Amino acid sequence: MTARFAPPPTTAVLTWVDPSDRPRVDAAGSGIYRAMHHDSVDTLYREVRRAAPAAVLMSVGRPLSDHAPRVARLVREFPRVPMVALLSRVDQSTPHAVLNLGNCGIRNLVDVRDATGWHRLREFVAHEAVGEIDRLALAMLREELAGASDDCWRFFESLFHEKRPAATVRELANALGVLPSTLVSRFFRAGIPAPKRYLAWSRLVRAARLLENPGLSIADASNQLEYSSAQSFCRHVKSMLHVTAGQFRRAHNGRAMLTRFRDELLRPYHDLLLDLRPLNGHPNGRRRKRVPLVH
Repeated sequence: MTARFAPPPTTAVLTWVDPSDRPRVDAAGSGIYRAMHHDSVDTLYREVRRAAPAAVLMSVGRPLSDHAPRVARLVREFPRVPMVALLSRVDQSTPHAVLNLGNCGIRNLVDVRDATGWHRLREFVAHEAVGEIDRLALAMLREELAGASDDCWRFFESLFHEKRPAATVRELANALGVLPSTLVSRFFRAGIPAPKRYLAWSRLVRAARLLENPGLSIADASNQLEYSSAQSFCRHVKSMLHVTAGQFRRAHNGRAMLTRFRDELLRPYHDLLLDLRPLNGHPNGRRRKRVPLVH
Protein backbone atom coordinates (compact mmCIF):
# COMPACT_ATOMS: atom_id res chain seq x y z
CA MET A 1 0.00 0.00 0.00
CA THR A 2 1.36 3.38 -0.93
CA ALA A 3 0.21 6.68 0.56
CA ARG A 4 0.22 9.84 -1.53
CA PHE A 5 1.21 12.81 0.56
CA ALA A 6 1.56 15.54 -2.10
CA PRO A 7 -1.08 18.21 -1.41
CA PRO A 8 -3.28 19.55 -4.18
CA PRO A 9 -2.26 22.85 -5.84
CA THR A 10 -5.20 24.64 -4.22
CA THR A 11 -3.75 24.34 -0.70
CA ALA A 12 -4.16 27.76 0.90
CA VAL A 13 -1.37 29.61 2.67
CA LEU A 14 -2.24 32.93 4.30
CA THR A 15 0.38 35.64 4.54
CA TRP A 16 1.22 38.92 6.20
CA VAL A 17 4.47 39.60 4.41
CA ASP A 18 6.25 42.59 2.92
CA PRO A 19 4.75 43.52 -0.46
CA SER A 20 8.21 43.08 -1.98
CA ASP A 21 8.24 39.43 -0.82
CA ARG A 22 4.84 38.55 -2.29
CA PRO A 23 6.00 37.68 -5.85
CA ARG A 24 8.62 35.28 -4.50
CA VAL A 25 6.14 33.71 -2.07
CA ASP A 26 3.76 33.20 -5.00
CA ALA A 27 6.48 31.75 -7.22
CA ALA A 28 7.66 29.35 -4.51
CA GLY A 29 4.15 27.97 -4.17
CA SER A 30 3.79 26.82 -7.75
CA GLY A 31 2.17 23.37 -7.67
CA ILE A 32 2.22 23.28 -3.85
CA TYR A 33 0.12 26.11 -2.44
CA ARG A 34 -1.85 29.21 -3.33
CA ALA A 35 -0.84 32.27 -1.32
CA MET A 36 -3.55 34.63 -0.08
CA HIS A 37 -1.93 37.91 0.97
CA HIS A 38 -3.29 40.24 3.63
CA ASP A 39 -2.42 43.83 4.50
CA SER A 40 -3.31 43.67 8.18
CA VAL A 41 -3.25 41.22 11.05
CA ASP A 42 -6.98 41.80 11.61
CA THR A 43 -7.94 40.62 8.12
CA LEU A 44 -5.49 37.74 8.46
CA TYR A 45 -7.15 36.72 11.73
CA ARG A 46 -10.62 36.77 10.17
CA GLU A 47 -9.43 34.65 7.23
CA VAL A 48 -7.79 32.06 9.51
CA ARG A 49 -11.15 31.73 11.26
CA ARG A 50 -12.94 31.23 7.95
CA ALA A 51 -10.51 28.99 6.09
CA ALA A 52 -8.31 26.02 6.95
CA PRO A 53 -4.84 27.18 5.88
CA ALA A 54 -1.85 24.87 5.62
CA ALA A 55 0.27 27.61 7.20
CA VAL A 56 0.48 31.34 7.96
CA LEU A 57 3.56 33.23 6.75
CA MET A 58 4.84 36.49 8.25
CA SER A 59 7.84 38.58 7.23
CA VAL A 60 10.45 39.15 9.90
CA GLY A 61 10.86 42.69 8.58
CA ARG A 62 7.25 43.83 9.08
CA PRO A 63 6.92 46.45 11.85
CA LEU A 64 5.48 44.56 14.81
CA SER A 65 5.31 47.06 17.66
CA ASP A 66 1.64 47.99 17.16
CA HIS A 67 0.59 44.51 16.08
CA ALA A 68 2.30 42.26 18.62
CA PRO A 69 -0.80 41.69 20.81
CA ARG A 70 -2.90 40.69 17.79
CA VAL A 71 -0.17 38.41 16.44
CA ALA A 72 0.15 36.78 19.86
CA ARG A 73 -3.63 36.32 19.97
CA LEU A 74 -3.57 34.69 16.53
CA VAL A 75 -0.88 32.23 17.61
CA ARG A 76 -2.60 31.54 20.93
CA GLU A 77 -6.07 30.91 19.48
CA PHE A 78 -4.91 28.76 16.54
CA PRO A 79 -2.15 26.57 17.99
CA ARG A 80 -2.70 23.88 15.33
CA VAL A 81 -2.10 26.26 12.42
CA PRO A 82 1.66 26.43 11.66
CA MET A 83 2.93 30.02 11.88
CA VAL A 84 6.14 30.67 9.95
CA ALA A 85 8.46 33.69 10.05
CA LEU A 86 10.19 34.39 6.73
CA LEU A 87 13.65 35.93 6.89
CA SER A 88 14.23 37.55 3.48
CA ARG A 89 16.77 40.23 4.44
CA VAL A 90 19.01 41.11 7.37
CA ASP A 91 19.76 44.52 8.91
CA GLN A 92 20.40 45.93 12.37
CA SER A 93 16.75 45.52 13.39
CA THR A 94 16.54 41.84 12.43
CA PRO A 95 17.58 40.25 15.80
CA HIS A 96 15.02 42.38 17.63
CA ALA A 97 12.31 41.53 15.08
CA VAL A 98 13.02 37.79 15.36
CA LEU A 99 12.90 38.04 19.15
CA ASN A 100 9.55 39.87 19.01
CA LEU A 101 8.02 37.19 16.80
CA GLY A 102 9.36 34.53 19.17
CA ASN A 103 7.77 36.36 22.09
CA CYS A 104 4.47 36.21 20.21
CA GLY A 105 4.81 32.43 20.06
CA ILE A 106 6.10 31.88 16.52
CA ARG A 107 8.64 29.06 16.60
CA ASN A 108 9.18 28.33 12.89
CA LEU A 109 11.77 30.45 11.08
CA VAL A 110 12.73 29.89 7.43
CA ASP A 111 15.65 31.78 5.92
CA VAL A 112 14.59 32.50 2.33
CA ARG A 113 17.54 34.66 1.30
CA ASP A 114 18.52 32.03 -1.27
CA ALA A 115 16.89 29.31 -3.36
CA THR A 116 17.54 26.65 -0.72
CA GLY A 117 15.36 28.54 1.74
CA TRP A 118 12.44 28.75 -0.67
CA HIS A 119 12.78 25.01 -1.28
CA ARG A 120 12.59 24.40 2.46
CA LEU A 121 9.45 26.53 2.62
CA ARG A 122 7.85 24.43 -0.14
CA GLU A 123 8.73 21.24 1.72
CA PHE A 124 7.36 22.62 4.96
CA VAL A 125 4.01 23.57 3.43
CA ALA A 126 3.76 20.28 1.53
CA HIS A 127 4.34 18.43 4.80
CA GLU A 128 1.78 20.49 6.72
CA ALA A 129 -0.86 20.64 3.98
CA VAL A 130 -2.16 17.13 4.56
CA GLY A 131 -2.67 18.07 8.20
CA GLU A 132 -1.25 16.53 11.34
CA ILE A 133 -4.35 14.50 12.10
CA ASP A 134 -4.51 13.22 8.53
CA ARG A 135 -0.89 12.04 8.68
CA LEU A 136 -1.56 10.33 11.99
CA ALA A 137 -4.66 8.69 10.55
CA LEU A 138 -2.85 7.43 7.45
CA ALA A 139 -0.01 6.04 9.58
CA MET A 140 -2.54 4.31 11.83
CA LEU A 141 -4.38 2.88 8.82
CA ARG A 142 -1.16 1.52 7.34
CA GLU A 143 -0.50 -0.33 10.58
CA GLU A 144 -4.03 -1.57 11.21
CA LEU A 145 -4.75 -2.56 7.59
CA ALA A 146 -1.41 -4.17 6.74
CA GLY A 147 -2.21 -6.93 4.26
CA ALA A 148 -5.52 -5.45 3.11
CA SER A 149 -6.38 -5.22 -0.58
CA ASP A 150 -5.43 -2.15 -2.60
CA ASP A 151 -9.02 -1.06 -3.07
CA CYS A 152 -9.77 -1.49 0.65
CA TRP A 153 -6.80 0.79 1.29
CA ARG A 154 -8.11 3.26 -1.31
CA PHE A 155 -11.43 3.49 0.51
CA PHE A 156 -9.87 4.24 3.89
CA GLU A 157 -7.16 6.47 2.48
CA SER A 158 -9.81 8.62 0.81
CA LEU A 159 -11.37 9.34 4.22
CA PHE A 160 -8.28 11.23 5.39
CA HIS A 161 -6.03 12.00 2.44
CA GLU A 162 -8.10 14.47 0.45
CA LYS A 163 -7.86 18.17 1.27
CA ARG A 164 -11.59 18.39 0.63
CA PRO A 165 -12.90 14.97 1.70
CA ALA A 166 -16.32 13.74 0.63
CA ALA A 167 -19.27 14.86 2.72
CA THR A 168 -21.62 12.06 1.61
CA VAL A 169 -21.33 8.41 0.63
CA ARG A 170 -22.48 9.36 -2.88
CA GLU A 171 -19.56 11.81 -3.24
CA LEU A 172 -17.17 9.24 -1.82
CA ALA A 173 -18.39 6.47 -4.13
CA ASN A 174 -18.20 8.73 -7.18
CA ALA A 175 -14.62 9.68 -6.31
CA LEU A 176 -13.73 5.99 -6.00
CA GLY A 177 -15.45 5.02 -9.24
CA VAL A 178 -18.08 2.71 -7.78
CA LEU A 179 -21.87 2.97 -7.51
CA PRO A 180 -23.02 4.08 -4.02
CA SER A 181 -25.42 1.14 -3.79
CA THR A 182 -22.64 -1.27 -4.73
CA LEU A 183 -20.28 0.17 -2.15
CA VAL A 184 -22.90 -0.06 0.60
CA SER A 185 -23.86 -3.59 -0.42
CA ARG A 186 -20.28 -4.88 -0.28
CA PHE A 187 -19.80 -3.58 3.27
CA PHE A 188 -23.15 -5.06 4.31
CA ARG A 189 -22.40 -8.49 2.84
CA ALA A 190 -19.01 -8.51 4.56
CA GLY A 191 -20.61 -7.87 7.95
CA ILE A 192 -18.76 -4.57 8.37
CA PRO A 193 -20.26 -1.22 9.47
CA ALA A 194 -21.67 0.83 6.61
CA PRO A 195 -19.45 3.24 4.64
CA LYS A 196 -21.63 6.05 5.98
CA ARG A 197 -20.49 5.25 9.50
CA TYR A 198 -16.79 5.28 8.60
CA LEU A 199 -17.27 8.57 6.76
CA ALA A 200 -19.19 10.12 9.66
CA TRP A 201 -16.48 9.13 12.14
CA SER A 202 -13.69 10.44 9.93
CA ARG A 203 -15.47 13.80 9.80
CA LEU A 204 -15.72 13.81 13.59
CA VAL A 205 -11.98 13.12 13.83
CA ARG A 206 -11.37 16.20 11.69
CA ALA A 207 -13.91 18.21 13.68
CA ALA A 208 -12.23 17.36 16.96
CA ARG A 209 -8.90 18.40 15.49
CA LEU A 210 -10.28 21.75 14.27
CA LEU A 211 -11.94 22.46 17.61
CA GLU A 212 -8.59 22.18 19.37
CA ASN A 213 -8.16 25.77 18.15
CA PRO A 214 -9.97 27.94 20.72
CA GLY A 215 -10.22 30.73 18.15
CA LEU A 216 -12.60 28.58 16.08
CA SER A 217 -16.26 28.53 17.01
CA ILE A 218 -18.41 25.47 16.47
CA ALA A 219 -20.03 27.33 13.57
CA ASP A 220 -16.59 28.01 12.06
CA ALA A 221 -15.67 24.33 12.27
CA SER A 222 -18.97 23.21 10.76
CA ASN A 223 -18.45 25.62 7.84
CA GLN A 224 -14.94 24.36 7.18
CA LEU A 225 -16.18 20.76 7.20
CA GLU A 226 -19.03 21.75 4.85
CA TYR A 227 -21.93 20.80 7.08
CA SER A 228 -25.10 22.52 5.91
CA SER A 229 -25.25 24.49 9.17
CA ALA A 230 -23.93 24.57 12.69
CA GLN A 231 -27.21 23.00 13.78
CA SER A 232 -26.63 20.12 11.36
CA PHE A 233 -23.18 19.55 12.84
CA CYS A 234 -24.59 19.61 16.37
CA ARG A 235 -27.26 17.06 15.40
CA HIS A 236 -24.57 14.88 13.83
CA VAL A 237 -22.50 14.91 17.03
CA LYS A 238 -25.58 14.19 19.12
CA SER A 239 -26.67 11.24 16.97
CA MET A 240 -23.18 9.72 16.79
CA LEU A 241 -21.85 10.28 20.31
CA HIS A 242 -24.94 11.23 22.36
CA VAL A 243 -23.34 14.43 23.63
CA THR A 244 -23.75 18.08 22.73
CA ALA A 245 -21.26 19.79 20.45
CA GLY A 246 -19.92 21.74 23.42
CA GLN A 247 -19.41 18.54 25.43
CA PHE A 248 -17.76 16.95 22.39
CA ARG A 249 -15.34 19.86 22.16
CA ARG A 250 -14.41 19.68 25.84
CA ALA A 251 -14.05 15.89 25.98
CA HIS A 252 -12.32 15.04 22.70
CA ASN A 253 -9.33 16.10 20.68
CA GLY A 254 -8.23 14.82 17.29
CA ARG A 255 -5.98 12.09 18.65
CA ALA A 256 -8.63 10.84 21.07
CA MET A 257 -11.22 10.60 18.30
CA LEU A 258 -8.74 8.83 16.04
CA THR A 259 -8.15 6.28 18.79
CA ARG A 260 -11.90 5.72 19.10
CA PHE A 261 -12.14 5.34 15.31
CA ARG A 262 -9.51 2.60 15.50
CA ASP A 263 -10.95 0.85 18.54
CA GLU A 264 -14.60 0.91 17.44
CA LEU A 265 -14.41 0.60 13.66
CA LEU A 266 -11.14 -1.11 12.73
CA ARG A 267 -9.95 -3.58 15.34
CA PRO A 268 -13.27 -5.37 15.96
CA TYR A 269 -13.53 -6.03 12.20
CA HIS A 270 -9.85 -6.57 11.44
CA ASP A 271 -10.07 -9.96 9.74
CA LEU A 272 -13.16 -8.98 7.78
CA LEU A 273 -11.50 -5.78 6.57
CA LEU A 274 -8.49 -7.71 5.30
CA ASP A 275 -10.82 -9.71 3.04
CA LEU A 276 -12.87 -6.68 1.94
CA ARG A 277 -12.84 -5.66 -1.73
CA PRO A 278 -15.17 -2.64 -1.65
CA LEU A 279 -14.40 -1.38 -5.17
CA ASN A 280 -13.73 -4.39 -7.37
CA GLY A 281 -15.68 -6.84 -5.28
CA HIS A 282 -13.32 -9.78 -5.74
CA PRO A 283 -9.61 -10.48 -5.16
CA ASN A 284 -7.25 -8.96 -7.71
CA GLY A 285 -10.18 -7.18 -9.37
CA ARG A 286 -11.33 -10.34 -11.21
CA ARG A 287 -15.04 -10.82 -11.56
CA ARG A 288 -16.44 -14.22 -10.91
CA LYS A 289 -18.17 -15.88 -13.83
CA ARG A 290 -21.91 -15.96 -13.46
CA VAL A 291 -23.04 -19.55 -12.91
CA PRO A 292 -26.48 -20.30 -14.35
CA LEU A 293 -29.04 -21.58 -11.90
CA VAL A 294 -30.10 -25.16 -12.36
CA HIS A 295 -33.81 -25.69 -11.93
